[in-house]
Amino acid sequence: MSEPDLSFLDPAGRQPAQAARTPGPTAPAPPPRDDGSTATGTGEGLVAELRAYQAELESQNKVLRYSQTVAESAYERFETLFASVPLALMVVDEHDMVVQANSMAHRSFQPTERDRPLTALMPFVRSKDARRVREAFALAQDLGRGEVKEVVFDISADTRITGDLHIAHIEAPQASGPPLSQFLCAVIDQGPLLAERQALQHSAQTLQQRNEQIRASEKRLEAIINSALDAIICVDQHQRITVFNPTAAALFQCSASDALGSPLERFLPDAAQALAFAQLTTQALLGEMTALTASGKELAVEVSVSFERHADGETTTVFARDLTGRKKAEAHRSELEAQLRESHKMQAVGTMAGGIAHDFNNILGAILGNVELAKADCAPGSPVLESLLEIDKAGRRARDLVRQILTFSRNEPPQRSAVSLAEVVHDTERLLRVTLPPAIELHMHLQAGLPPVLADATQVEQALLNLCTNAVHAIQHQGIERGSIHVEAAAVQPDHRLSERLGLAAGDYVALTVRDTGPGMDAATLERIFEPFFTTKPVGQGTGLGLAVVHGVMRTHEGGVDVQSSPGHGSRFTLYFPVASSATPAAHIAPVVLASGALAAHPTATAPGDANAPGKKHRVMYVDDDQALVFLVQRLLRRRGYEVSGFTDPHEATAALRAAPQAYDLLVTDYNMPGFCGVDLVREARRIRPDLPVALASGYVTAEIEQAALAEGARALIHKPNDVEELCATVQRLIATSAAGDDTA
Repeated sequence: MSEPDLSFLDPAGRQPAQAARTPGPTAPAPPPRDDGSTATGTGEGLVAELRAYQAELESQNKVLRYSQTVAESAYERFETLFASVPLALMVVDEHDMVVQANSMAHRSFQPTERDRPLTALMPFVRSKDARRVREAFALAQDLGRGEVKEVVFDISADTRITGDLHIAHIEAPQASGPPLSQFLCAVIDQGPLLAERQALQHSAQTLQQRNEQIRASEKRLEAIINSALDAIICVDQHQRITVFNPTAAALFQCSASDALGSPLERFLPDAAQALAFAQLTTQALLGEMTALTASGKELAVEVSVSFERHADGETTTVFARDLTGRKKAEAHRSELEAQLRESHKMQAVGTMAGGIAHDFNNILGAILGNVELAKADCAPGSPVLESLLEIDKAGRRARDLVRQILTFSRNEPPQRSAVSLAEVVHDTERLLRVTLPPAIELHMHLQAGLPPVLADATQVEQALLNLCTNAVHAIQHQGIERGSIHVEAAAVQPDHRLSERLGLAAGDYVALTVRDTGPGMDAATLERIFEPFFTTKPVGQGTGLGLAVVHGVMRTHEGGVDVQSSPGHGSRFTLYFPVASSATPAAHIAPVVLASGALAAHPTATAPGDANAPGKKHRVMYVDDDQALVFLVQRLLRRRGYEVSGFTDPHEATAALRAAPQAYDLLVTDYNMPGFCGVDLVREARRIRPDLPVALASGYVTAEIEQAALAEGARALIHKPNDVEELCATVQRLIATSAAGDDTA
């Protein structure tokens, strides 16, 4: 801070008025007298001397008056300057009394009349600065000058001045005696400068805080960029990479040091063309693109860009998100959705097939039963008997077809037990080798020591036979001269993905594979191969139930079937059967289940026994909504000595049983009747007469139906359509068991 030059205020630089007289010619000393030789008493000489002396005095007076005028003028200029200088000036004596003060000093130290008068300087000095001020006065006393920086002067309770105090020592002359010691004090107000300094300091502090915030923001931004899950790449106006975060380094398999400075086209060849959008928008979503790793491997990424303009040019930030995981998830989801649709479709088709089989069973039962009655009425060797035998053969084929439909729809539970898959395969091999064409070779590859599987041997053989038959037809249909079928079996443990895709539970399995060298199948055919009645064979060469039955067999066995095929590369079917544990599960309910739990899958025909005894006829109540079946059963059982009461309305049957509970020895009822359930009739019959044997007959039996029937007390479940002898034997067995129980009682 520059200091004002106050030397013009120092009286020491000025000459006193009495010392400013211009020296004039010195008056000649009176001539010395020489008594001996010079005559001094003459009048002319004395007058001349006096005149000369007077002239000299007048000249000196003129000079004196001029000097006095000049001094007075200088004093007036000093007073004017002292009064009008824009500084607070005060003359203070040795006792701190203000001898003289200019108008600026009065305005500064006594702005209002209520303020303290400016009579002394030290009362205004803040106590904290008083010592420094006294030291400055002492220094001025010794050296002539002194100063104190930033002294606070308390003017009032609310007003204060902060300024620099400059002190100059002066001596005021007196008419008599030594000069007085005084101090000329100048107060330079530093308030505006201090305010500016404080403002600058505050600005500097604010700027420092702002810089710290910017540095912290940069660190946060760097942390965000480095921890982002998306690849972040910044490029300059020349499309050179300036930022390459760790995710980008992992995604593109390139270190940041190697990527910095590289062109964007190195990793995103198609994104560079889209940077032309920078003139149109600040952000753009470019969508899915193909990216390249440092090794040239292609990746599917989703790209978006952000454009930023600044003084140094333009910066483009590219965000790239890896779509590999998403595409895998979408593919997996599509696969699961396809499996779900296939499952729903197969479930719906199975339900439909079961319903159709129920009605068809009634028709077949009536046909086969009436054929048996007609055969019994024909004489041996009659031409009609030959026709009846053909009808019976066709009916039985139809019955087998219905059983295949039921197998597909999972309505006919298998007899599962620990089965040696190798033995089943060898038994099927003997049958296949007899029927295989000479141009087709059959190869067996069975792993040694295969564990037993929990399966129904008959259904496993049926599934294997269907697969091999389909392979033979596929090879022959394409006119291939020679072909081969490979049957393989090995113990496996499916991985998680295969188990999830096929719906397999965790555990050990035996994989039975049938592989052929046929023409293979396209994707459209693969989607429909398990649909019932779907076939690619010519008319009359297939029903389309072969693979549907295989699918049903594997579902009832809690296994799975995997198909791999493509045009020109043959087909490969793999069946996964669960390995049987040490504790083999109990077998499912057979076609006929007695109350005692004994199985009678193929009951032999027995004589009517007590039914033909003299004086005793057993009475059977048969309930079915199909009038033809009721009429047929009545005729069949009456020929064997039973009294049969047939009903097509279950409500009428209930009323008849309630009217005469002891009049019936057996109740046989259909399960599915319009507006009524056979289980309800079983329950009502047991309520009316608890000891009455009851059998439930149906062609659409599920595990739930079996459990509900047995829970209500049914003695047997009869699967329709059955042979006449089988039905009669079942009726006779139930009545005989009931009669034996009564005799024992």
